[in-house]
Amino acid sequence: MDLTRRQLLWAGAALTTATVLTACGSGGDAEPNGSADDTSAKPRKGGTLRVGALGRASAVTRDPHGTQSNESDYLILSLVHDALTVPGAKPNTAPRLAASWEPSADLKTWKFKLAKGAKFHDGSPVTAKDVVFSLKRLRATPAGASRLPGIQAKNITAQGTDTVVLVSDYANAELPLLTRLTTFVVPDGTSDEDIAKAPGTGPFKLDWFRGGNARLVRNDSWHGGTVYLDAIEVKIFESPQAMANAMLAGQIDLASNAGAIAARTAKTRKDIQTVRRPNDMAMPIVMRTADGPFADTKVREALRLAVDREAMVKQVLSGYGTVANDILGTGDPAYAKSITQRTRDLAKARQLLKEAGFDTSRTYELMTTEDISGLAESATLFATQVREAGVKVKVVKQESAVFWDKTWLKGDLYTSYWGTNDSVVFFASKTMVSDSGQNEAGWQDTAFDTAYEKAIGTSDDARRTQLLREMQQIEYDSSGYLLWGMADGVDLAAAKVRGLPTLPGYGRVQLETAWLTS
Repeated sequence: MDLTRRQLLWAGAALTTATVLTACGSGGDAEPNGSADDTSAKPRKGGTLRVGALGRASAVTRDPHGTQSNESDYLILSLVHDALTVPGAKPNTAPRLAASWEPSADLKTWKFKLAKGAKFHDGSPVTAKDVVFSLKRLRATPAGASRLPGIQAKNITAQGTDTVVLVSDYANAELPLLTRLTTFVVPDGTSDEDIAKAPGTGPFKLDWFRGGNARLVRNDSWHGGTVYLDAIEVKIFESPQAMANAMLAGQIDLASNAGAIAARTAKTRKDIQTVRRPNDMAMPIVMRTADGPFADTKVREALRLAVDREAMVKQVLSGYGTVANDILGTGDPAYAKSITQRTRDLAKARQLLKEAGFDTSRTYELMTTEDISGLAESATLFATQVREAGVKVKVVKQESAVFWDKTWLKGDLYTSYWGTNDSVVFFASKTMVSDSGQNEAGWQDTAFDTAYEKAIGTSDDARRTQLLREMQQIEYDSSGYLLWGMADGVDLAAAKVRGLPTLPGYGRVQLETAWLTS
């Protein structure tokens, strides 16, 4: 399977300076089950934070440029290795290993200047050669074109010791945003055999690693600012339920991405706080547009109208989420709230199905997995709701490996999920432009492609906003996505834990901001 898509899910990391880090902590709500976090307390050094993260032992990886299908792996790697840029609050791209960046007038050539004082954990300074080596290694992976879109390996070069030059095949004002993901840096010349032992530049050093579990210790020489914790211990869990149970039993201090059910269970516990991150996870239903039973726009519109979105959010997400409008990138400042919110209309849905000649005598399979909490449940409720419009759907649960190998990018009707929702352009580049590497619905729309190319090719904010509005309207009208709602990210933490990140998506791995009261 093409696991670049999985790596994009894990997008999230930390910011470079203490000031920026503090600003990034304002994206969600911290609820120590009723009271606000004690903002008057001053951060203190010391202590070990025990973190639970989801993953499977069979999928563990130590390669920072490899397949990271486990949240636990991404958490570990993102604390040991720095990426060039990371998610921020406002703006949504912030510095990390790259302290600053500057484009050419035509927006094709970008120069990234490295942070002063950045060192590997072995004490050696980070140079532009190290970054060039790492980006070329990343670009050489099977899906490297999607990881660094528009950047050929030959166009990744060093300028002196502290500047990396990226030359894009086309004008791209969004390039810094697209380097936020897995642009982890290792020393120049690191062999594949030694990659697991390669020193990083991040806020924590790897102390030990065993079967997906790890202990990280503070890097006092980190260029990004003060790190408070002495250590972080990461424990891998195969299910949100097992992780939540460990949290309730006091075996861990933080349950990362525990989900709404766990939050509801812990609601009466005064010793546990709930951290909610709005616009955290999209769980769209994908309808194949290239061919098959859902290729007709009228059929896709009918299914969108058959869904009771409020009921989906209430029942699937236990209210820990918000209604969505079939447009990905809900956290983008340019998200088009002016586009009419779809509501349920069964009569119109039936009419559209009749006009399209849709075969209502057939039963259609909806493929799903249990990779994340609520995903399979959303498929089941969707099947129940669309039956009222005359569409018979059978939910088929597949093992994760089978789903990503056999169904994803190929199926007629299936669930998907994404944890990077702060950018309309991000989704367009990865899943919707005609030649995107993860075009989940096989969707091709010339007007959408044109608006996208113009949007990333302009630095004029007003013009960009207008073009993004056009893109979202086209997506709303005819794409293969049915996005019924957005799930809040839900983490559970012991009362003594402070400074937790609250950015949506995988911003939750920014744990160098955390500290313990005792």
